[in-house]
Amino acid sequence: MHSVPETRAVAVSEEPLPQGAALDTFVEERGEPVVFKGAGTDLPIVRHARDSSAAVMNYLRAKSSGRPLTVYRADPEQNGRFHYAQALDGFNFRASKEPLDPLLAEIAGDSDETIYVGSTDLELFFPGLWAENDPGLEGVVGPDCAPVVGSLWMGNRTVTAAHYDLSNNCAVCAAGCRRFTLFPPDQIGNLYPGPLEPTPGGQVVSMVDFSAPDFARYPRFAEALQTAQSVVLEPGDILVYPAMWWHQVEGLDAFNILVNWWWNAVPEYVDTPQITLMHALLSIRQRPAHERAAWKAVFDHYVFGDGEDAAGHLQEHVLGPLGEIDPMLARRLRAVVTRRIQR
Repeated sequence: MHSVPETRAVAVSEEPLPQGAALDTFVEERGEPVVFKGAGTDLPIVRHARDSSAAVMNYLRAKSSGRPLTVYRADPEQNGRFHYAQALDGFNFRASKEPLDPLLAEIAGDSDETIYVGSTDLELFFPGLWAENDPGLEGVVGPDCAPVVGSLWMGNRTVTAAHYDLSNNCAVCAAGCRRFTLFPPDQIGNLYPGPLEPTPGGQVVSMVDFSAPDFARYPRFAEALQTAQSVVLEPGDILVYPAMWWHQVEGLDAFNILVNWWWNAVPEYVDTPQITLMHALLSIRQRPAHERAAWKAVFDHYVFGDGEDAAGHLQEHVLGPLGEIDPMLARRLRAVVTRRIQR
C-alpha cells in the first residue's frame, strides 16, 4: 500500500446525499469535498461487492454490452502509478482493447501486473448499470445543460496521478477501498503540473510522486500539503467535490470498482474553458509583461468580475457579447472566434 504525507480529513456529512438539482446546489454552496458515509450501501453493485468479488464480477458480466474495454497495464516496478516514463518520452504503461471475461479472471488471479480500466462509459459498456445504481443524479442539471456522464473505474492496486476534472463529481466506491487526496484549484502551481499534451489520461497531471515527494525538486509541494484533504472510501461511501479540484486516486485492494458521475450545470452551448486556455497561450503568453498585466485586468473586468460592473452602464440594445448569452448569440460568437483564428 502506498503512503502519502499527512493531510486533514475530508469533511463527513451527517445528512443524506442531496438528490437531483439539490446536489448541484449543495456542491456550489459547499465549495469543497464532502463524504457521505454509507450513502450508497443499498446500491446493487455495492451489495454484490459486499457479498464477494466473484458476485460483483458476475454482476458486471451480466451488465456488459460485450464491447472490448480499454485496459492499461504497468509493470510491477512502477508500484501501480500510471505516469510518464522517466525521460518524459512516453508513458510507463501500455494500452490495449480486451474483453471483460478474461480480464476479470486475471484480476481475480492476483496478477503481478498493475491493471487499470479507467473512465469507461456506463451507457456504452454496461447498459442498465446506471439505471440500477443512480445515487441521485437524475435531474441534477436542467434540460438545456450537457448530459450527465457516468463512468466505471476498475482494477487492482492502482495510482492515478493528481489531476483536475472540468466537471463536478459524484463518486461511489463500489468494491475495495480507494484513497482520494484532494487539493483546491488555487494550488495548481504548488502541484507542478506536467505537459498539457500528451497526458497519461487526457488531463494534465502533477509531476510529484506523492508516495515519495522530492521536496528538493518540487519545494512548493510542501505548501500544497497544507491545503490537502484526504479520505479512504469504503464500499458504499460517496464522495462529492466541485469541478477543478485536484485529486489523486489510489486503489488500495486487489480488486477495486468505483462508479462516478460528472456534471456541469451550465447550458450545453457554453464551450469548455480548456479551449480558451489553449488560445490564451497562443495569443497572450508571449506578449511583454506590461501587456500581459493589462490583459489580466481586461479579463478580470469582463470575464471574472461582476457582469453588472462591465455592462451596467450600457443600454440593452448595445450589449452584444456583454449581454446574456443564449444559443443564437453563442453560435455568432463561435463563428467570430473561428474566423479570426483560422488565418
